[in-house]
Amino acid sequence: MEAVTIGTHVLDVLAQPVESIPDGQGAQLVEQIKISPAGAAGGTALVLAKLGAQVHTAGAVGTDAAGDMLVMLLDRAGVDTSHLVRVDGIATSASVLPIRPDGSRPAFHVIGANAAYGPDLAPWAAIAAATHVHLGGPEFMGGEAAARILSYAREHGAVTSVDILAPGDPGLLEWIAPALPYVDYLLPNDEQVLGFTGATDLATGCRALLDRGALCVAATTGAEGALVVDANGAAKVPAHEITVVDTSGCGDAFSAGFLRGIWLGRTPVEAAALGCAVAALVAQGLGTDHGDEKAFRDLVA
Repeated sequence: MEAVTIGTHVLDVLAQPVESIPDGQGAQLVEQIKISPAGAAGGTALVLAKLGAQVHTAGAVGTDAAGDMLVMLLDRAGVDTSHLVRVDGIATSASVLPIRPDGSRPAFHVIGANAAYGPDLAPWAAIAAATHVHLGGPEFMGGEAAARILSYAREHGAVTSVDILAPGDPGLLEWIAPALPYVDYLLPNDEQVLGFTGATDLATGCRALLDRGALCVAATTGAEGALVVDANGAAKVPAHEITVVDTSGCGDAFSAGFLRGIWLGRTPVEAAALGCAVAALVAQGLGTDHGDEKAFRDLVA
């Protein structure tokens, strides 16, 4: 599997557990503070590499220290970062995440360099050589720009997939809609599907996205797992029973597991089961990079 992940790259700074933000200049002791690569392209690339894929990642980061750290951490994980563009005068996208004891969290986020990336910076030769092209955060460049990348990937034989960062909103769906006819696997969460489509039933909402052009929708449903909808029907995939530490990297982990499963020849439902297993592994620790390589490889053995 030779994958190219394109789009959003974020440096996460996480603290756990945080029950409340101290008032004024108060301080609070926590058990862990950690820095991790994240983002719908960066986080997915990281986990795909742990699952044994050859991964190239493309996007924009600043020339600041946060960008240096993000590139270094991805390099250390075995991801090819040569297609990351360093942009002067714009901060690297970053988030500060106080993780609550139940694994949920608010987020303080800087969009930064992610807003500066588009198809004019895309690594066309790497896309043409890839077996899989995953676009994370098409809303940052718009549907027409995303369609340029995805249609080119399709023309050169790659499997295409898309994950979305922004909350579900009908206006956002219209913004990214031109890209959907070039998407083999759309990987949103349930709230996004319902918000995009106005549906009150998740399967109905997923079918509405199929009508927009996507061939398969695998929607994550939090602690309930995932729902896979394609031309063959709809199937639920259960989540794993675990003690949750941090949910912040679960969506990207699901995407990576799902795509690795597709590469291994599994059906979309079987691939979603692998996605749920990978997400469960990541959720048991802090940050998207939780879990050693052996644990990930054991999941696909």
